[in-house]
Amino acid sequence: MNKINDLTISAVIACYKDGEAIPIMHSRLTDVFQKIGCKYEIIFVNDGSPDNSENILEDICSEDINTTAIFHSRNFNSQNAFTSGMKQATGDAVVLLDGDLQDPPELIQNFVYKWMEGYDVVYGSRIKRDTSNIMNYAYKIFYRIFNKVSYLEIPLDAGDFSLMDRRVVDEINKTTETDRFIRGLRAWVGFKQVGVPYIRPERKFGVSTNNFFMNMKWAKKGIFSFSYFPLEIMSIFSYLIVLISALALLAYIIFYFVFPNQPKGITTLIVLILFMGGIQLLSISILSEYIGKILEETKKRPNFIVKKILNNKKK
Repeated sequence: MNKINDLTISAVIACYKDGEAIPIMHSRLTDVFQKIGCKYEIIFVNDGSPDNSENILEDICSEDINTTAIFHSRNFNSQNAFTSGMKQATGDAVVLLDGDLQDPPELIQNFVYKWMEGYDVVYGSRIKRDTSNIMNYAYKIFYRIFNKVSYLEIPLDAGDFSLMDRRVVDEINKTTETDRFIRGLRAWVGFKQVGVPYIRPERKFGVSTNNFFMNMKWAKKGIFSFSYFPLEIMSIFSYLIVLISALALLAYIIFYFVFPNQPKGITTLIVLILFMGGIQLLSISILSEYIGKILEETKKRPNFIVKKILNNKKK
């Protein structure tokens, strides 16, 4: 690999309601890259923020030629914001960060050390989050379940915060999925990967858009994008129900002939109907999730729409 001062690193920051954090992020990133001694570009993706992020980015871009700002026509979600920035990036490596400063820019130096050692992907592994103990345990349990049911190995406790070599970025950019899950695609493309542990700090500005329902949506996105386990569970349930039904029928016939005068109750029948109905509804909901993903992929809509770009280096 070339010397670090001959290489360019692109930082892609997905921003939504992060107006207060943007100047601080820009200052900290600039300090980090100057300390590393590499060439760099900073790419802010304003994903339809309703705050004053656009004005702030216009001011920064007018003063710093190394900063590019991409403005989306509306909010397309963070995964598509990262995709937009990755397609704009020109560096030998690309770093992804959330715009709320919970991904500490200073950790990039550790990422670069690992990259220079020959790793193609260096991701941040969150050993602790600034949230309640219950949520910390919930996140850890989810990632371990996700890793078990996925058809590929997903790094534990790793988010989007990472450094990726140019060839990794190029391969991810080739994928055409509409419902994107960057950390899953990053694992799917392979290459040599390693994690760097860190404690994720608290959010300094604004209010997080994450809540229970958003976390459930993220969990479903990951599982239904990179696992066939729900379908396999449906098959297992189907075989079990057939087996139980056969055994129940056999037991009923034996009971009928051994105790012919016993009263025939309706309770068992009601329980069986409710049980079978529940299994059918669960199966239909799982199939609906996969059918919904298929529908989204067949629409072939763009992942994002760019309204304008400031300091566009790819003209």
